[in-house]
Amino acid sequence: MLYFTLITCFVAAMLLTPLIKKLAFKIGATDQPNHRKVHAKIMPRLGGLAIFFSFILGIVILQPSVNYELATIQPNEKLHLAIIFGSLIILLTGIFDDIKEISPKVKMLGQVVASFIVVLFGDLNVEFINLPFGGQIDFGFLSIPITMIWIIGITNAINLIDGLDGLAAGVSTIALFTIAGMALLMGNAYVMVMALLLAVASAGFLVYNFHPAKIFMGDTGALFLGYMIGVLSLLGFKSVTFISLIVPIIILGVPISDTFFAIIRRIVNKQPLSAPDKSHLHHCLLRVGFSHKQTVLLIYAMSALFGLAAFIFSQATLWGSMIVIAVLLIVIELFVEKIGLVREDYQPLLKFLRGLNPVNVKDR
Repeated sequence: MLYFTLITCFVAAMLLTPLIKKLAFKIGATDQPNHRKVHAKIMPRLGGLAIFFSFILGIVILQPSVNYELATIQPNEKLHLAIIFGSLIILLTGIFDDIKEISPKVKMLGQVVASFIVVLFGDLNVEFINLPFGGQIDFGFLSIPITMIWIIGITNAINLIDGLDGLAAGVSTIALFTIAGMALLMGNAYVMVMALLLAVASAGFLVYNFHPAKIFMGDTGALFLGYMIGVLSLLGFKSVTFISLIVPIIILGVPISDTFFAIIRRIVNKQPLSAPDKSHLHHCLLRVGFSHKQTVLLIYAMSALFGLAAFIFSQATLWGSMIVIAVLLIVIELFVEKIGLVREDYQPLLKFLRGLNPVNVKDR
């Protein structure tokens, strides 16, 4: 039944996307080209609707919240309904933005309401964590805002990487398959099924969204995927250990690191945090000479490597996990400095490594 449902969701997304494309043109949900965007013609957005409807179709078929085999771990029906209702709020926020381009404050309000619904009514929050070398951090009354910040942060991280054809859809699909794989290892059938349904729906949409794209997912898709990934990553790895909370961060390494360095970049350049720019990961890769398709495929590969690192990290010993984290941080920093993700003259680690080399390259 599961395989049939996954195939149905994939096919449904492919069949619905052309219909959504026609709808987008009809209601004016289009993306106009400008100096910050890479496309040169008017493009329909709203493609996230195809992902959402396909995903809901899979839920209707499987009913994972009441199916005993799929609900043995979590959640109860109350949390399941909170997730669906919250996703509907975030979807409507994206639809309004794709049609009318609502203000950042209104868009943020929609994200806050959606995350509040799943945290308060679904009782989804991380109350404390056990530290790896002993001790415990109890978040107390901060558990609700911390959980909401995580969901909102991941929602915006996915939205920020939606800058090239197929980029956000592909990265989200890879992250969702990774979350599903990790959930399978942990015996969490509900999270595995929800992640798989969303992944195949996103993959079905990607057929029309990969370069050269025929339709964009818009904020309808980016906010919805980001929200669901944020919720499922918490639900799948909501454990009380520090190590388990690191796993979703590694899985979402590409969007999280891109968002993190975007914040650093704006602080370094003394710009408002909300200021738009053309220095995100995909912009930098385009600037150093990669083509549109090469850039997308390279970021796909990076996402897959982060997913593999998450699997290794989850199965390693404590010290092995620390080594994995250290290697990842060093590799990320070197890559960031090499492509100028913060700014071109930001190269502290590269300068340090050059200083360790007694032979100057120019003297060879």
